[in-house]
Amino acid sequence: MEMVTAALRDILLDHAGRYPAMQMQDVYKLLHQAALGSGHAVRDEQAARDWLERELVEMGDGSDEPLLDPISPSGQIVRVHLRPYLRAGRKPEALLHAFVRTANEFRGSKGKLKQYGASTARMAIKGWLPFARREVELFFAEIEKLGFPAVQHSETYKRAYRPAYRVVAREYLLADKDLIEVEVHD
Repeated sequence: MEMVTAALRDILLDHAGRYPAMQMQDVYKLLHQAALGSGHAVRDEQAARDWLERELVEMGDGSDEPLLDPISPSGQIVRVHLRPYLRAGRKPEALLHAFVRTANEFRGSKGKLKQYGASTARMAIKGWLPFARREVELFFAEIEKLGFPAVQHSETYKRAYRPAYRVVAREYLLADKDLIEVEVHD
């Protein structure tokens, strides 16, 4: 358990350093994705394709991001940032397939999400995050009452960083020969 806590700590500290405007809602979104993947099944692959194609055209400039950003303590779930993905000459179709497969096959755990929330509160107590322990605990208590739904990034985060990524299980990326040699953010 301590190893998972250390890995989660490193992920949260990294994100807090890269995204200082991050709000509690954005921390929750990160933890939700880490525990549950994309959080919902993709029933309409064409709609997912249209969404990706539209985002690739409309995303514009954003913050400096790694291509692959491990967000789960195991490294199993990653955010694939679209800007560096395109700059690396990667094929959107390969990412779409990894995203759809993750959404339809990866089974996360709300119990794990709850543990991540408790770890985040412990980090807040130590002053490692820009949130008070009570703020973290209240946020997680309220969101748990709602069944731990997926949320959007905060408006502050969206304005500051213009996030553009897909959440995928790393194993589905590695199954694609086009992505085997992708470097992972340390």
